[in-house]
Amino acid sequence: MRISEYLAASVLAANLLVATPAGAQKQLAQSPRMLSAKSAFFKNQTGSDEVGKNAVSELKKWGKFQLVDDPKQADVILLLSADPYRNGDIVFASGQTGSVESGHVTEDRVPNYNKQAPTRYAYLTVIDPKTGDNLWSGTHPWGGLLTGYNSAGARLVRELKKQTKK
Repeated sequence: MRISEYLAASVLAANLLVATPAGAQKQLAQSPRMLSAKSAFFKNQTGSDEVGKNAVSELKKWGKFQLVDDPKQADVILLLSADPYRNGDIVFASGQTGSVESGHVTEDRVPNYNKQAPTRYAYLTVIDPKTGDNLWSGTHPWGGLLTGYNSAGARLVRELKKQTKK
């Protein structure tokens, strides 16, 4: 009986750990700061103009945000990138990792690198321009026949739209 109890507890714990991030993202998409935002600054850091254009086109169809040219005038910043957003994380020229907070640079005792998988992903991050806080983020595979060659940005905007409606 003891082995089956441990197995059942392990399966329950694993399910709770896996289910938490998805729920957290939906809560972030419905935060008051996110829902009250009217203007947005869009920044494309994917290296692909076509992916960025498709995302902007989807944002205009949605109509929730007035797109502005100055991040200082925006309620939120929409960052479309090929790497996850890390507010304040840096990699030194020596290869050591660290972070910057309030102008103070701190070096990690043990380097912490993000190993990229062979599949490319696009990341859309909604950032509070005043604090740098991540208000929402989503990931979508990028490229290929099944996922759409340049549709990753547009698909991420649709996911954000879907999650803000709930």
